[in-house]
Amino acid sequence: MEVRLDRLLGRAVHDGHGHRVGRLEEFRVRKEGQGWVIWEYVIGAAGLWERLDMGARLLLGHSPRGYVARWDQILFEEGDRIRLTCPLDELRPA
Repeated sequence: MEVRLDRLLGRAVHDGHGHRVGRLEEFRVRKEGQGWVIWEYVIGAAGLWERLDMGARLLLGHSPRGYVARWDQILFEEGDRIRLTCPLDELRPA
C-alpha cells in the first residue's frame, strides 16, 4: 500500500474505543529490496522531538511522552482516520 506521508503527519491516532492516543509525529523506515517500507510509527510529543532533533531533548532535559507502534499496529481508514489495531498497552513507550 502506498501512503502520502505528508497527509498523515500530525493526524490524531485513536484506540479501538475511539479515544485519542496522540498525534502521528514520526515514521521509521528501512530499505527492503528496491524501496523503503515503514516499520514503525512514533505517536505523541516524543515523535515530534525525535523529528526535530534528539540533541535538543537531551539539552533541555525534557522527556516527552509517546508511543512506538509497529507497522501492523496501525490502521489507516477512509477519511484519513488513523486507528490502533491493538490495545494501547501493547505499544512500546517512546
